[in-house]
Amino acid sequence: MSALSSPPRLAFVASDRPEAMEARTRLAALHGDLPEEAADVVVALGGDGFMLEVLHRNLATRRPIYGMNRGSVGFLMNDYGEADLALRIAAAEQAVIHPLSMIALDASGAEHRALAINDVSLLRETRQTAKLRILIDGRPRLEELICDGVLVSTPAGSTAYNLSAHGPIIPIDAQVLALTPISAFRPRRWRGALLSHKARVTFEVLEPDKRPVSAVADNVEVRGVVEVEVVEDRAIALTMLFDAGRSLEERVLAEQFSV
Repeated sequence: MSALSSPPRLAFVASDRPEAMEARTRLAALHGDLPEEAADVVVALGGDGFMLEVLHRNLATRRPIYGMNRGSVGFLMNDYGEADLALRIAAAEQAVIHPLSMIALDASGAEHRALAINDVSLLRETRQTAKLRILIDGRPRLEELICDGVLVSTPAGSTAYNLSAHGPIIPIDAQVLALTPISAFRPRRWRGALLSHKARVTFEVLEPDKRPVSAVADNVEVRGVVEVEVVEDRAIALTMLFDAGRSLEERVLAEQFSV
């Protein structure tokens, strides 16, 4: 449950969608308009993509984020409502998530670092399929995966790209990561793996000149990679707030029974 002060001090931020910007104007007039650095909670108005953007922006401050859906996809957002907003936020349930840390080496030997709240994915850059070697904690587990790509997903991201790639939905409090192939050609029957959240996943790109691969950590892309390491960063804890009875844990559970 939330341990926020009541009423919490709020800052409102909006995506560039007209309905989000209009909602920000109305809410700021009703509840005041503090800068993010002076607020207890940041209220994000938009869709799931904007929620990820705001979470990334608050990586250093770890300030709780309460989202309201004013976008197209709102799995990570609460329903929009202007009445009793401070009370809703004060009573909200917390979901604490940890991002993935990506270290990618490109063909020139340069190192690129980024954090991913949803997933880190490797994707083919051309018509040629990617050819990858997968190591877990330094030990080779799959000598050759021929595919369109592969991804490592957090529990929070398991209902996003991971689910579209037929990966498993993971309960938000499960200490596991999903390793999911994207359109695997060989081995055709490999459907991925569930890994301990402590696992260090290394991808080696085979034939990188012929089969170039990019690595993407949420919205950060590195092209022409030759090796990518992914590990959960437990030192960073991000907090999302959800209306009582509509926790992220409940949403993930309900998603598994949707038909």
